[in-house]
Amino acid sequence: MKEYWHSVTLESELCNGCTNCLRRCPTEAIRIKNNKARIIKERCIDCGECIKVCPYHAKKALSNDLSMLKNYKFKIALVSLPLYGQFSVDKDINRIFNCFYNIGFDYVYDEAYAADILSLLLEDLVKENKMPKPLIATLCPAILRLIQIRFPSLIDNIIPFESPMEIAARLAKQEVMEKYGLKQEDIGVFYIAQCPAKITSVKKPLGLKKSFVDGAIAIETIYSKLLKAYKEVDTNDKIQRASGKGIGWARVGGQSFSIGIDNYLAVDGIENVIKVLEEIELGKLNNIDFFEGYACTTGCVGGPLNVENPFIAKTRIRKITNLYGDIKIDKDYAKKLLEEGKIGWTEEIKPSPVLKLDSDIQKAIEKMELLEKIYKELPGIDCGSCGAPSCHALAEDIVRGKARKEDCVINLKNKMKK
Repeated sequence: MKEYWHSVTLESELCNGCTNCLRRCPTEAIRIKNNKARIIKERCIDCGECIKVCPYHAKKALSNDLSMLKNYKFKIALVSLPLYGQFSVDKDINRIFNCFYNIGFDYVYDEAYAADILSLLLEDLVKENKMPKPLIATLCPAILRLIQIRFPSLIDNIIPFESPMEIAARLAKQEVMEKYGLKQEDIGVFYIAQCPAKITSVKKPLGLKKSFVDGAIAIETIYSKLLKAYKEVDTNDKIQRASGKGIGWARVGGQSFSIGIDNYLAVDGIENVIKVLEEIELGKLNNIDFFEGYACTTGCVGGPLNVENPFIAKTRIRKITNLYGDIKIDKDYAKKLLEEGKIGWTEEIKPSPVLKLDSDIQKAIEKMELLEKIYKELPGIDCGSCGAPSCHALAEDIVRGKARKEDCVINLKNKMKK
């Protein structure tokens, strides 16, 4: 199996073997061995839950820094949706966008503008009724990766449109090439990222062979620089051009509101999303038209690489949504982009069989029977003392040859009593 690149990394020297990350990982991608956490890369979806709960800051997200800008003749800052919520509403967002010129960028593009374009197309897609219901939104790459791993039967429900980030990056490069006569290879697009899943999707995009984004810089990395530049900036280009509805994609429920539909389900928090995906997989929610799921609580404004309290940021986005009003893009323009192949996937998203016990169906059945037998012999209290997140996970590790029954401390104690 090809190795999967991840933004989420572990600094083992800072890890003391506590089980916080072990218990919170939604795909059981973490084990504790020799009092140190270990990430099973093929299971990780870069949701950032381990980063949020680690009290020792042993989990971090890899991102680029401003030094990478020197690799390109022309640098574009792709401003992410949640950046709107990181500053108080009384601050001029257009002035903040202009601050990027002061910290080394040559051009600034608004991701929320691409969200406006998608809103118009999604409105028609929902009405067409040609796809399995509910249609699953593609904004959160952690949720897409989760579906690949745990819910592959729902891949056909995923809307085959790229995320606003990719669409905006493509449009930004095209705009700059036409405006300044530059070659595409001379232009670097840097996404101002709110979460590790977005950074990973730049390196390993879903639905695309290669991302149109060239790097990702965490919001927390440049936030203080933007605040400092805000006092000094003298350029006042009109950069902000998205509607309130496009900006609203940054918070849970924002996509559905921008599309203008009532029959939707918007869920935030990875554990909540998993529960709903289980219901969808069982066919219990096929009367719902549209599902938007976010790994982070409150939506993209809750990403671990933001700086503002997610609930405060969410409230700000709601206010800004009302402030900036309705979408002003012509729907024919959005349809033209779709027809030109600038919106849809270029690659098929395939299931990631990391949870399969064996590629041979007969052997897989035999291993599953063995797994269940071992599981019944374990205490079933999911204490994490063995280094696995649950007794079922330990049983699976034993079947895969990556653990021993003796790893269960409680099981050994019971044997000693006998």
